[in-house]
This record gives sequence, structure tokens and C-alpha cells, in this order.
Amino acid sequence: MDRPVITRFAPSPTGLLHLGHAYAAKVAHDLASQSGGKMILRIDDIDHTRCRDIFTTQIFNDLDWLGLNWYSSASDAQSGRNAPRQSQRMPAYQAALKTLQDKGLVYPCYLSRRELNELLSAPHAPPASQIDENISAAAPASVIANTDQLLSQKEQARRHAAGQGAAWRLRMDAAIDMALGKNVGRRNDGSGHDGETLSWFDHLAGRQIADPAQFGDVVIARADIAVSYHLSVVIDDALDGVTLVTRGDDLAASTHLHRLLQALFALSVPDYCHHALVLDQAGKRLAKRDSAHSLEMMRQMHDDPSSLFGKMPPMPAVNLHGNA
Repeated sequence: MDRPVITRFAPSPTGLLHLGHAYAAKVAHDLASQSGGKMILRIDDIDHTRCRDIFTTQIFNDLDWLGLNWYSSASDAQSGRNAPRQSQRMPAYQAALKTLQDKGLVYPCYLSRRELNELLSAPHAPPASQIDENISAAAPASVIANTDQLLSQKEQARRHAAGQGAAWRLRMDAAIDMALGKNVGRRNDGSGHDGETLSWFDHLAGRQIADPAQFGDVVIARADIAVSYHLSVVIDDALDGVTLVTRGDDLAASTHLHRLLQALFALSVPDYCHHALVLDQAGKRLAKRDSAHSLEMMRQMHDDPSSLFGKMPPMPAVNLHGNA
């Protein structure tokens, strides 16, 4: 990258931040600072059933205590003001979903997770009253596909009339065909996709070839909040002008799907850096429910947050001026 790097730290205000969040924020902050860039703070609060304003306030307090400057946009001249919130971007997510609907790339799924698991694992055909007669077998449980065909049109109409919401699933095969059938997506350096494949550059893992088919017909918009993490994060990163996505390596696999969505919306493709996670003594990733690791508690115990940095993994060795 030959221009200032724009990263983002996007926590969800569903609980207190812990040491793992502090490391993720520091990675995003430091990599941006190395190039004279900026770290954008985005509040991922689309899950209204779990998000709380008090945790948003704690996020601000934690970052201030850690000494990590953040910005609300790439053009913002002053740090620490008005972090963008996902809850304010629902119209953008709905517009993106409509684009996929208009292209015939998504379909409504009225099946609950329990129903879907039962149908896909049943040794015999599901009840004829609910399943289309022309469906002879369900999709393999490992790859969910065409779940709209598991319910008859009559049963889908009945559930819709009864007020039951539907999740929207991406019709994966059609989406991949459309993405590879035209000049879609462009990297920050201006290049397109790699021949008949989609790819991205990870500064720790190198050039990666996208294989979104492994996800099957993934949920793009949940029935309860009308969007999903996958759709919202792709739209958010584009809106925020993010050029380098830094996040834990537990989310590396999701990039296969995100790269496909970027292609379908013809969005610029950021670089990535999927870094190590902070683990507890048992080797497990930290969780918000474990209050013993919360930054709030650590603030009460330490006047100087520099003592925490020694408990973190080393900063990723990233050359921001070279990719392939």
C-alpha cells in the first residue's frame, strides 16, 4: 500500500471488552499509524436484543485508557468524535439486500434452525403437506442449499400470512456464476479478480483464493434483524473506506464469503491481516462472559495500561508496502 492505511475496530456493545479486544484494537491502531493512516471506530450494534448503551460508553472509556486514538471517518480531522453505528445504517443494508433480490440471488427461508436440522437429517422424506412433491432428497447437511424448495409454496404462504418472518439466503451457485461472469470487484491497486477465481491478499498468509461454495446458501439477512454480520460488515467497510481489515484469525474463513459479496456489489477489495487471538491459560479464546478478563476490571487494577501489552501476542510483522 502506497497510501495511508485505513483500518477499523468494530466491537459489539454486548458486554465488557477484554484483553483480546485490546489486542485487536492495538493491531488496527498501530498498523494504521505506521503509514500515517487512521483507525476508524465503528459500533456494531445491529443486534438490538443484546446491545446496550452502557457497553458503548465502556468502549469509549477503554480506548481512551489504552491511549488508542480513533476516528469516525477517513476524512475526519479530529479523533474521538461520533463513532458510526450499524443501527444507523439499516437503509444501506436494505438497499444492498434489495440489489441481491432484484438479481434473483437470494430467497426467503421460513424454516427455523431446528426444523432445518430435522429435515436435513431425517432418514425418510418429510411430510408431504410441507415438502414439495418434486423434491426427492434434501441437500447434504454439511452444505445447505435451496431450502426454499423444502417447503411447499402453500406452506410458505401460510407462514407469511401468519406473520412469520423469513431469513434471506444467498443462492450460492447463482451468486458465484454471476460474480465470475463479469468484471467484478477491484483491488486497492486497481487490479481485478484472478482469472476465473476471486482472491484477496492477507499480509500474514499471502494471496488467498476465495472458495465461498463451502458455505452453501448462507443467511444474508436474519429474520429478526433483517441483516447479517456478513452483509453488514462488507457494506460498512466499503462505506468507511477501509483499506486494511485487521481481525482475529478465527474470522479468516468468513473472508471467502465476504470476497464474493464484494464482487457482487462491485466494491473495492481491502487487504487483510488475520492475526492471532489472545487465549486464556487453558488455551481457549477469551469471552465477554468472563468478567475476570474485562478491561474495566483491569482499569481499576492498573494506572498504566502498558502493563497489559506484555500479556498480548507480538504485533504482526506486516510490510504494508508489499503485496502480491
